[in-house]
Amino acid sequence: MEVKGSLVSKNAEVKKVADGFKFTEGPAVDRPGNVYFTDQPNNKIHKWSFTTGEVSTFIEDSGRSNGLYFNLKGELLACADMGNELWSIDREGNPTVLVEGFKGKKLNGPNDLWINPRGGIYFTDPLYKREYWERDPAMQQDGEHLYYLSQDGVQLFRVDDNLVKPNGLVGTPDGKKLYVADIGAKKTYVYDIEEDGYLTNRTLFVEMGSDGMTIDHRGNVYLTGDGVTIFNNRGVQIGHIPVDAGWTSNVCFGGGDRKTLFITAMDAVYTLDMKVRGVW
Repeated sequence: MEVKGSLVSKNAEVKKVADGFKFTEGPAVDRPGNVYFTDQPNNKIHKWSFTTGEVSTFIEDSGRSNGLYFNLKGELLACADMGNELWSIDREGNPTVLVEGFKGKKLNGPNDLWINPRGGIYFTDPLYKREYWERDPAMQQDGEHLYYLSQDGVQLFRVDDNLVKPNGLVGTPDGKKLYVADIGAKKTYVYDIEEDGYLTNRTLFVEMGSDGMTIDHRGNVYLTGDGVTIFNNRGVQIGHIPVDAGWTSNVCFGGGDRKTLFITAMDAVYTLDMKVRGVW
């Protein structure tokens, strides 16, 4: 299934905008529309300028960051895998550690995150053993779970401890629904978000896992892995974007109008002009 014309701009094609990386991940859009993404094996965060199309290096030492997301203050939050922490990075590239463990033990390795409209942070914590770890590579927690950090940073608790290997996640802009991919179970779930951050009514969304994901203003959900697969909010597949790469890791909407789909895949990053737009 290819993408329907109602989603993609007329005659638009997937364009490679930069390559030469080792493994790209974690795209996140800032308020103007630039996209920041990681090259985890090379320990860098890069910035794609939507006005010039050029890619520059934002920081050289990213703490082996993976998933990224901007908060309302314009700070870049990062799943910093070197120390299995959650970071906040200011505009000058200076990091602050937000989460360094759970109940006195190291996390497995925060992987991806999403921030709700009230500023609460959801993040996944799968275990992918890394060659650069100085820690004991064995799992320190009792499983691979989904966590919530309150806006004030005071409360950190698990919101689902019944997942195999949670990975990508994204919420709706009204803050009422959260989609979470369990890549280990090859499933994606949708939850209702309660005011206190807890999740209820976990429901199977689609029988497909995902590395990273995003959502558009129509409520369509974009899953990655084999290119980009698009589902409407009822879980019906409505399109597929082929990407000339062995694995598509993540995706987000960038550009000033949020109509540029930005795709990270293996050693390169790609864009596709869309008719639909992102919601952040």
